[in-house]
Amino acid sequence: MKVTTDACLFGAWTTEQIKNEKLIITNCLDIGTGTGLLPLLLSQKISALNFDAVEIDKDSFEQAKENIAASPWAGRIKVIHADARDLSSENKYAIIISNPPFYENELKGDNKKKNIAHHSDDLSLSELLKIIKNNLSTDGTFYLLLPYKRNEEIKKLIRETGLFIQQIIFVRQSVNHDFSRFMIAGKLKADESNETMINEITIRDEEQQYTDGFKNLLRDYYLHL
Repeated sequence: MKVTTDACLFGAWTTEQIKNEKLIITNCLDIGTGTGLLPLLLSQKISALNFDAVEIDKDSFEQAKENIAASPWAGRIKVIHADARDLSSENKYAIIISNPPFYENELKGDNKKKNIAHHSDDLSLSELLKIIKNNLSTDGTFYLLLPYKRNEEIKKLIRETGLFIQQIIFVRQSVNHDFSRFMIAGKLKADESNETMINEITIRDEEQQYTDGFKNLLRDYYLHL
């Protein structure tokens, strides 16, 4: 599968959220790792992270293994060919990240692998949230990249699952576009002293150049930015 700008932005933003925390060794879970992009982005900047990267699709699993083996961080990322629903809830994670399939009950194309990556027949968002709740440590944090058009539905599902949203970042492709994605940071329970923070980021400006906000997040990952 192709590496998308949205996924790179999500990985860079998630990295910034946790980079300044005083971590010693932290176990992390990536649900639906695809090509292994997110663990690679986070591991590049945060040496305290050890990842279990779970992928159900065999070819994507093999690709992720190849990508991670070729990286300097192979010793800290374990790629697992499995259904995330089969994870043992006894192993709790301090950080859980996921860029899940976006679409439910929508028309599909002819490409089976794209359908698996983009459509959630195999893992609905409700199931994903339950997996997060069952596998997140008490003080852990989860991070999600999701489609904006489902934001009200998804926020409701998160509340119903018993999870709390700490922060929301709405994402638009350019100043001329509506929001297309949103990124979430959340916890198992609410801190009564905190309210949900809401912000936004635009990828390109009026002249179709990357915005300063985007460049600040992605500069260390992109070769020419």
